[in-house]
Amino acid sequence: MPLDIRPPSPGELDLLEDIENDADALLRDLLDPPTWWPAPTGASRAAEPGFLLVAHVGDGVVAGFVHVLELEGHAHLEQLSVSPEHARRGYGRKLVEAAMAYARDRGHDRMSLRTFADVPWNAPFYERLGFVVTEPRSEFELMLVAHEMELGLDAVGPRVQMTAKL
Repeated sequence: MPLDIRPPSPGELDLLEDIENDADALLRDLLDPPTWWPAPTGASRAAEPGFLLVAHVGDGVVAGFVHVLELEGHAHLEQLSVSPEHARRGYGRKLVEAAMAYARDRGHDRMSLRTFADVPWNAPFYERLGFVVTEPRSEFELMLVAHEMELGLDAVGPRVQMTAKL
């Protein structure tokens, strides 16, 4: 069955938390932070302004998801997670490309994200998809930086904001 990227069905929302926690295990192993935060539920993500897309690979299997916030005129890629058992098959790239197209269709002309600068499957991955490092300027972007500092993410590794034109 070919890859199907689409909004999640209500029953698939329950899968997102486990997908994110499993994917985050790779990041935790690499960065070895003193603490890490459990993923939010799929239902809580769905309740936020914006949209979710899942990568459905057949037989009821969701390989990954992307969550884009739409706040204050921004399309912001909040989370991309692919289950480690489905990694390195291009699903993450296809999810980001679909999210960019979906945001463009919803009237956005750019998409931002914040990520770890030195993690190979973070900033370098997004750069290959057309994202470039930008400075946070809007209230929304500055709020994200402040929130990351409150969480202590800056102590785990250097963070960057990246933006792509849609």
